[in-house]
Amino acid sequence: MKKLINHVDDVLAQALEGFGSAHADLVRVHRDPTFVTRAAAIRPGKVALISGGGSGHEPMHAGLVGTGMLDAACPGQVFTSPTPDQMLAAAQVVDGGAGVLFIVKNYEGDVMNFDMASEMYEGRHASVLTNDDVAVEDSTWTTGRRGVAGTVIVEKITGAAAEAGAELAALQALGARVNARTRSMGVALTSCTVPAAGRPTFELPEDEMEVGVGIHGEPGRRRVKLQSAEAIAEDMVNAITGDLAPAAGAEILLLVNGFGATPAMELYLMYGGARRLLEAKGVKVARSLVGSYCTSLDMAGCSLTVTALDDELRGLWDAPVHTAALRW
Repeated sequence: MKKLINHVDDVLAQALEGFGSAHADLVRVHRDPTFVTRAAAIRPGKVALISGGGSGHEPMHAGLVGTGMLDAACPGQVFTSPTPDQMLAAAQVVDGGAGVLFIVKNYEGDVMNFDMASEMYEGRHASVLTNDDVAVEDSTWTTGRRGVAGTVIVEKITGAAAEAGAELAALQALGARVNARTRSMGVALTSCTVPAAGRPTFELPEDEMEVGVGIHGEPGRRRVKLQSAEAIAEDMVNAITGDLAPAAGAEILLLVNGFGATPAMELYLMYGGARRLLEAKGVKVARSLVGSYCTSLDMAGCSLTVTALDDELRGLWDAPVHTAALRW
C-alpha cells in the first residue's frame, strides 16, 4: 500500500487539520468531539443544515460547509459513521433558533446514529434521508437503497432554500422532494484501499469492472468484463431513466461524479456520452456538474446522477454557493 500518510491512526485528524488551515476563511474544525462548522457567525433565524458520514468521501461532506450549503458536517473515521455526540455537539453550536435539518445518507450506521442524536437534541429538528442509488435495494450496509452522490444535490438545493429563509418543515419537504426526483448509479474500475486495512477492499482483475458499486466499495448489480465508456454510460443511463422515468422534454440536472482516482478527462468523456444518450431519449440536460464530489478514497470509476428539475429546483440550484468544493 502506498499512501501519503504518517500514521494510520491519525490520518483523519491530520487531514482535518490541513483542511481547516487551507480553508480558514470558510470553516472551523472543532475537536472533542470532531465536527466542522462555517467560520462565519451563526445567523439568527436561519435553519441550520447538518450532514456527515464516514470519511473517505471527500469533499463530501466537510467540503460542502459554507454559504448556500451546509452549516456543519460530522466526519466519522474512514467509512465509519460519525457518533451521536458529534452530531449533537454540532447541532448545539449551529442552531440559530430556527431549528436544525439533518441530512442523512441511507446507511445503517448513519441512520442509527443520527436517530440517536435527534432523540437527544432538545431543539427543533427534522431529518431528510437520501437513497438515490438505483443499483441495489439491500446490502450488508443498508436496508433499502443507498444514499450516494445525489446527497450533494439535496444539500445544495436545500442549502439554497435555507439561505433564503425557508422554514424547517418546508426544508424537510423540499429535501424529500429532491431526493425523490434523483437517481444515481456507479461503476468501479478498481477497488479502494482503506488505510487501516492496508489492502484493496476487493479484488478486481484488470479486464473486469463492478457495475452498481457503492461508495464504500461494496458490490452492486454484477461484475462484468471491462467495456467502452459509451457502453458503460448507456448501462447507467438506462438504469437511471428506467427507474426515474422522466417525461419526454423534461429538464434534468446531470452530475458525473468521480470516485477519487478518475482523471477529469475521463469524467468529461463520460459526461459527453451520458448527455448524448439522455438527449436521444428526449430529455434536456439543463444543468451540469462534473468532478469528484462524493468519492471512495482511491477508487477508479464514476457515478452518474440525474435529478428531474422544475422551475423552483432550477432556481435554487443556480443560487450562490461558497464552499471549499463548490463556488458560484
